[in-house]
Amino acid sequence: MNALVLPHPEPKSTSTLPTQPGVLVVRKHHFLVRWSHWLNVPLLLGLILSGISIYWASPIYQHKPDPNTGNTDVAADIGIWICTHVPGLHHYNSPPDWIYNHVSLGPGMLAPALRLHWLCAYLFVLNGMVYVAGLVRGGGWRSLLPRRTDLLDALRMFRYYVGFPFAKVARRQWPHPVFNTKYNALQRAAYFSVPVAGFLSAATGWAIHKPMQLHWLAALFGGYNAARVWHFWLMWIYIQFVVPHVILVFADGWDTLRSMILGWSTRVERSEVVAHEG
Repeated sequence: MNALVLPHPEPKSTSTLPTQPGVLVVRKHHFLVRWSHWLNVPLLLGLILSGISIYWASPIYQHKPDPNTGNTDVAADIGIWICTHVPGLHHYNSPPDWIYNHVSLGPGMLAPALRLHWLCAYLFVLNGMVYVAGLVRGGGWRSLLPRRTDLLDALRMFRYYVGFPFAKVARRQWPHPVFNTKYNALQRAAYFSVPVAGFLSAATGWAIHKPMQLHWLAALFGGYNAARVWHFWLMWIYIQFVVPHVILVFADGWDTLRSMILGWSTRVERSEVVAHEG
C-alpha cells in the first residue's frame, strides 16, 4: 500500500518512517528516480564545464573581429566586459580568459575537455535510461504528461510565485493554488522538458561525434554546424532549469527536498500520488 493514515503517534525509530497524528505518508519518488536525479548533478556540471572549454574551438561561434580588441570570441568579450566594469577586476591579468578560468576547465584545454565531456556524456545517457526505468517502475511518468488545464493552471502558479515575495514582505497570507496532481502545471512543463532536452542533447552530441557514420542524424538538425549550435543552446535549457528549480525547492520547504532524498512525503494528500506512485 502506498499511503497510510497514522491516527496515533508512535515512538520515533531509525528504521521506520516518522509518524504524526493524522498525517498521510505517501511514497513519492521511486529510488531509481532519486538515484539518477542526484547523479545528474555532477554529470551536468562536468558536461557544462568541459563544454565551455570546447566552445572556443568551433569557428561557427566566432564573430567579426572587434575593432577595439581584435577579439572574435563572445565568451572572451564577456570576460573583457566583466574585468572592465566590475570593481576589483580592473587589473586581472587576462580579461579574455576570465570566463574560461572561472566557469570551465580553462583556456587551451581542448583535449582533456573533450575526454571529460565524452565520459560525462556516456554516463549521462546511461543515467537517463535509469531515470526512465524509475519513472516506468514507479508510475511517475503519468505525472509528467501534459493536461488540458495546464495553461490556466500555469498562469495561477505564475501569479503565486510572483506575488509570494511581496506577500511575505507585507506579512499577508498568499494561499498556494490547490491541485489534485503530484506536480503543478509549471513543474510539469519543466520536468517534462528536461528529459526531452536530454534526448536532444544526446542526439546532437552523436551527430557531432560521428558526422560521417551518422550523417543522416546530423541532417535532421540541419547539418554538422547546425547540430553544434543546437547542442550548445540545449545546455542553456539545463542552466535555466536548475537555478529556479533549486530556489523553488527551498522555498517550498523541507518536505519537497526530503521526498527526493528519502522517497516519501508526510504532507502530500493527492489522489494521483496515491494511485500511481510506487
